[in-house]
Amino acid sequence: MGGNSVALAFIAFLLIQRGAELILARRNTVRLLARGAVEHGAGHYPLIVSLHVAWLAAICLWGWSAPVHFGWLAVFVLLQVCRVWVIASLGPRWTTRIIVLNEPLVMRGPYRWLSHPNYVVVVAEIAVAPMVLGLWPVAVLFTVLNGLVLWVRIRAEARALASLRGPGPNRT
Repeated sequence: MGGNSVALAFIAFLLIQRGAELILARRNTVRLLARGAVEHGAGHYPLIVSLHVAWLAAICLWGWSAPVHFGWLAVFVLLQVCRVWVIASLGPRWTTRIIVLNEPLVMRGPYRWLSHPNYVVVVAEIAVAPMVLGLWPVAVLFTVLNGLVLWVRIRAEARALASLRGPGPNRT
């Protein structure tokens, strides 16, 4: 594959992966809500979606003909292993929304050591994916914007978890 082909394949992977995750998240959200779970922080969810759409659009716009930096690609591949580990650890409780279920927290996989491993992976991906294509301004801008959005989201999630009584909520 030539340089453009690798860049296009990388971008296609990002788009397909994010689309598949939205389908999985929607399915899990519907199932969790049917089990009595409650969504919190829905007001800021469109902001998260907009941020990620803009991030993908910037990568598509400026990255389609960029040379691929294989060192950054290796880091990105490692992040995908971490992403799969996070999603598999949460199983049917993984979603892109703050959905709390009055059940014990998930304490397997990376959740044994970190409260928010999914956010760690996303923060790293927001920076690393553009760097695969040498788009450092995209990496810097969206890392800062994502940090601001995560500040809102993590606070909303903490409030949601604190509001529950009983053995503990779902960690999403």
